[in-house]
Amino acid sequence: MKFSVFQVSRKGGRLKNEDRMGYCYTRESGLFVLADGMGGHPEGEVAAQLALQTIAALYQREARPTVKDVKGFLAESAMAAHQQIMRYASHKAMLDTPRTTVVAAVLQGTSATWMHCGDSRLYVVRDGRLLTRTRDHSHAERPKPQGSDMPVNRNLLLTCLGSPTTPLFDISPPLQLQRGDRIMLCSDGVWGVLDDELIVHTLSSGKPVSDAAPDLAEMALRKGGAHSDNVTLIALEWEMSETPGEDRGISTETIDDGVFASTIQAGMPSDGEIEDMDEDAIERSIAEINEAIRRSAARKT
Repeated sequence: MKFSVFQVSRKGGRLKNEDRMGYCYTRESGLFVLADGMGGHPEGEVAAQLALQTIAALYQREARPTVKDVKGFLAESAMAAHQQIMRYASHKAMLDTPRTTVVAAVLQGTSATWMHCGDSRLYVVRDGRLLTRTRDHSHAERPKPQGSDMPVNRNLLLTCLGSPTTPLFDISPPLQLQRGDRIMLCSDGVWGVLDDELIVHTLSSGKPVSDAAPDLAEMALRKGGAHSDNVTLIALEWEMSETPGEDRGISTETIDDGVFASTIQAGMPSDGEIEDMDEDAIERSIAEINEAIRRSAARKT
């Protein structure tokens, strides 16, 4: 398995960055996750971080080195993340719960499968065209009654993680990947100010994703202006093992069975781009995630 990836997160015009993103991989599988903590509710950044940590921890448990039931894993991890956020709110006796959207994709073999809840999106671009993208769980993207022209508020979501009501989420059928396919996960700070045509054009401009991704982030920040939302995205290019230039991107073919690498930190990431961690930092992150899961299990018994 071989892919090129770049991730970037910027605070924009907000007081703090409530977005979180990261990826994990084994020899034969990769997980990419992005969460957008919701403003208007307390500690959105905590909800987003808990979602990433929970999904990453479950992925580490299941990817041996592949996830046997990808759809089942995505459904289980979404509900587990929701439950972790609710436990956090209960432990702190919060009157209102932290909430977050989430989008997560698993790539393994030659296919990609993804889950999303809320309005964080996933785009797939092939040969310069939009192959598919997720549809938001929002009033703006909900089918309107025939003949209705009533205005809608795109910021009004129908579901999210951390809400007192059970979250709803969609899971895609597996998509067979082709060499050069580009996949982007992003928060609404990106797509809310950049239309799909511009996003697709920039992703397929011929530049490597390490250039296309920051270009999109900068365009979103400029378009958003002084009151820009948090701008966060992960963009990757799928490359088969026979792709020329073996020094480009990440190749998992030399990874030993049982090895798990992650950029998802157990602590709260600082604002700005989350850099790839060195081996010691990865081991610390995994150990902290494992300890958090152990403590959670102990509290249940």
